[in-house]
Amino acid sequence: MTLDPGRALMVALAQARLSAEEGGIPIGAALFSADGTLLGEGHNRRVQDNDPSMHAETDAFRRAGRRSTYRDTVMVTTLAPCWYCSGLIRQFGIPRVVIGESRTFRGGMDWLDSAGVELLDLDSEACATLLAGFISASPSTWFEDIGAEG
Repeated sequence: MTLDPGRALMVALAQARLSAEEGGIPIGAALFSADGTLLGEGHNRRVQDNDPSMHAETDAFRRAGRRSTYRDTVMVTTLAPCWYCSGLIRQFGIPRVVIGESRTFRGGMDWLDSAGVELLDLDSEACATLLAGFISASPSTWFEDIGAEG
């Protein structure tokens, strides 16, 4: 079996919705093997855990556990990875990233692309709508999350 990007995004989107239900930033992620096996899933937990480093990709990566290599994995995330998460992708050699949407935030996409990371942006309306609602309600938390001034 090969990874189905649309189905994989549904796992990350469910995590984003879970984060929203917990009062957090609605961004979700999942790490899969290239054959479609789910290795770990997670969501942005910065608010819930009072931990500025607990982004969705970080949570999914940690939950996947230690591996000798990540060169056969795919990171799936509801939003383009920020610079911090892009660094994680580069550091561990994750070769492919499926992105729910990048309209809201492009993060480190250009840097990842220039490094040869394969990017697939699904431009998901569901991902964009979920995050837009959060940004509208909590702009200061959003700008804190992406490291920008509001």
